[in-house]
This record gives sequence, C-alpha cells and structure tokens, in this order.
Amino acid sequence: MLKSVTPKLKPHERHAILFMLRHLVYGAVGGFSFGIMLLGMDVGGLRSLIFNSNDTGLALFLLFFGLFITFGSAGMGVGIMTIGNDDR
Repeated sequence: MLKSVTPKLKPHERHAILFMLRHLVYGAVGGFSFGIMLLGMDVGGLRSLIFNSNDTGLALFLLFFGLFITFGSAGMGVGIMTIGNDDR
C-alpha cells in the first residue's frame, strides 16, 4: 500500500491558508471586474486593438492573467496588513 506523503495540516495552518485564499479570490474578482471595465469602456482603444488582432485569445489571456496576479497579490497584502487591526 502507498502511504500519503502529504502531512496533515494543523488547524492554525489550515486557517492561515484559507485566509490567504479568501483574500486572493477578493483580489482576483477585483482584477476581473477592472479588466471588464477596461474592455467595456475601451480605454485607450484597448478593446479595439485586442479584438482586431489575430491573437485575440492570447491577448485576453495575458490581460486577465496579469490582472489576476496583480490584484490577487494586492488582496493578499491587504489581508496580511489588516490582521492586527482591532476594528473588525
């Protein structure tokens, strides 16, 4: 029989991971919303440029992946910086 090589998480470790994932999702939703607004308002002709290119899928992937990384990281950073805040 094969033994599981993944260690059991302690409750405080599980709480920390879920805390970070929750803030990552908050940031990702913010980034997705921002990307939709950028395309919807055609800021700087971005929507026109993307949808008239030969690589529309790649351009959309790069745009939203970059926004996911940026806003997701910011969301996790805000979560970490507000841990010690007593105003919850």
